Amino acid sequence: MTARIGVVTFPGSLDDRDTQRAIRLAGAEPVALWHKDKDLHQVDAVVLCGGFSYGDYLRAGAIARFSPVMETLIEQAKAGLPVLGICNGFQILTEAHLLPGTMLRNDHLHFICRDQKLRVENAETSWTTDYTAGQEIHIPLKNNDGQYVADEYTLDKLEAEGRVAFRYLDFNPNGSQRDIAGVTNEAGNVVGLMPHPEHAVEPLIGTGRTDGLPFFTSILKKLVNA
Repeated sequence: MTARIGVVTFPGSLDDRDTQRAIRLAGAEPVALWHKDKDLHQVDAVVLCGGFSYGDYLRAGAIARFSPVMETLIEQAKAGLPVLGICNGFQILTEAHLLPGTMLRNDHLHFICRDQKLRVENAETSWTTDYTAGQEIHIPLKNNDGQYVADEYTLDKLEAEGRVAFRYLDFNPNGSQRDIAGVTNEAGNVVGLMPHPEHAVEPLIGTGRTDGLPFFTSILKKLVNA
């Protein structure tokens, strides 16, 4: 049976269609989910896509975190449902306390859009097994509130437990502490990152690479082999 991966759309979401296309290219079935609907329609995994959710003017993801879909998502994520948060989705996951830390305005106070070099730090999560630890990849990045921050205790704990999933290389684009580009929860089923892997799944778009496709093939293999 084909794996079904839900993609949540909030008012202001930009990349829901791109994310659905990436899922389809990986061989899974994308399922559109609306933020006001508590029903996840029996999907096997969920992606909170990038863009700008309503209420971001207060704090990125702060209002979207209270959308009805999140009530169900939080419960199921804690029970093991694989969840990927991309950019605004990452911000929402921190606001929902499914991932530690928070996101602040870029330290240079400007929106940034560029191809970004990353290092894969954790290749054992539900979304990263098709990478290898230490692998260097290029993924498009576009954000205004992408500065990842946490207290020193949390940062040390993330490092000690191997929960930094991705790290910026060569250039820190937003002032994120310890060059952190993405993190995972303790169980490894919830991952959030600021760069946009859905924009690097075909050689003719984005970076001209397919470095983002393994996110979607990783989760597909996990679901098929579960």
